[in-house]
Amino acid sequence: MNINLKLTYTQIIVGSFFALIFFGGILLCLPISSKTAEWTPFIDAVFTSASALCITGFVIYDTWTHWSLFGQAVILLLIQTGGIGFMTIISIFSVFLKRKIGLHERQLLAQSAGIMQLGGVVRLIKRIVRIVLFIETVGVAVLAVNFCSQMGFTTGLWNAVFHSVSAFCNAGFDLMGKFGEFSSLTNGTIHTTVKIMIMLLAFAGGLGFIVLDDIVIYKFQFRKYSLNSKIALSVTGILIGAGWILFYLFEYNSLLKDFTIGEKIITTLFQSVAAKTSGFSLTDTAKLSEASIFLTVILMFIGGNSASTAGGIKTTTLAILSLNMFNSFRKTHSMVAFKRRLDDKTVKRAAAIVSVYMSVFIMAALILAAVESFSLKEALFNSASALGSVGLSMGMIPSLSVIGKTVIIVLMFAGRIGWITLLIALAKKRIDPPVERPTEKILIG
Repeated sequence: MNINLKLTYTQIIVGSFFALIFFGGILLCLPISSKTAEWTPFIDAVFTSASALCITGFVIYDTWTHWSLFGQAVILLLIQTGGIGFMTIISIFSVFLKRKIGLHERQLLAQSAGIMQLGGVVRLIKRIVRIVLFIETVGVAVLAVNFCSQMGFTTGLWNAVFHSVSAFCNAGFDLMGKFGEFSSLTNGTIHTTVKIMIMLLAFAGGLGFIVLDDIVIYKFQFRKYSLNSKIALSVTGILIGAGWILFYLFEYNSLLKDFTIGEKIITTLFQSVAAKTSGFSLTDTAKLSEASIFLTVILMFIGGNSASTAGGIKTTTLAILSLNMFNSFRKTHSMVAFKRRLDDKTVKRAAAIVSVYMSVFIMAALILAAVESFSLKEALFNSASALGSVGLSMGMIPSLSVIGKTVIIVLMFAGRIGWITLLIALAKKRIDPPVERPTEKILIG
């Protein structure tokens, strides 16, 4: 009996992520991974593995308090792998081993990295890896200056490496549990330089590899950037700027009333960047005002740029739908951005992405509100955070039931690889019948 096991590129990518999550869960549940040398419940280990590989940052246990150095190293490797992509890691080894990368692998690389063209994909991947290593090394150097003076050389250097990788990959994992469990960056002893460096690393990771490559090649010559980079940078700037101003206004006389002007500026800018991507926090998220929580949910839902370490529907998707909306108002058919016309397929794909994300977002929030002791606000917040691979939480993640953990794992997994990618991987290939159906109009709006 012949069984056809030929998999599509999408199915290979999805399967690889699933296998790595399972393997990471096995390593993390071992006694060697915990500081108490005891077994960690498998569901909690898988949850942590999924959160690290999907660069989300949700934690059942405080990373510093529960996990041993081995466990922390496993989490860091999962974060780095999830950040730059599993297929990119494979290609790096192939280059070191001087092994020729075939067409099949090139197609996998292009799809997993979100690259549109196949030509020059290996050269681009090499440049991306160099850019990532350079940025993370700069982060380590800056963070080490502060951490080593505060924690000693060995511990400080490990903290610098861990936080630099976690910040650039927008993972949100931290080792600040030594100052208080689940404290993230809220402790008052953390230097302002550390906060700014982590914010810059998270911002760079959320820009996307294609955007970073354009910046490296063309420097500040914006007109030479690709259309994708122009749109992504423009929308990112608008979102971060608007979020910064609104957070400042919402919390000026509330959560930040006892802060200095400088602290208010840094904290609100950090919150705007973190809500889109990183999951680190300078304040207790649960104490934010209702307006700030709603704004955070919106920013988490949008997320970062395509082909980046961030999740969400992506800034380019938001831009496409916004342009389409304005075109509908003006009754124009051609959609133009930066003197370039966008095709209708792009608009349809953007609409499909938002529709799927919104449906899953509502469904997940409904399930969490039903099975957990969450308010609707908390359920919506956690669903958006998991879908956007952000990892910000209002403090209820450690108390999740098995059903709640499973829901969050699915959201993190699909949020990282993309819901459209997941649905394509699961769907059977269908050939449209050679029949043109009759057209009929319906009422909309």
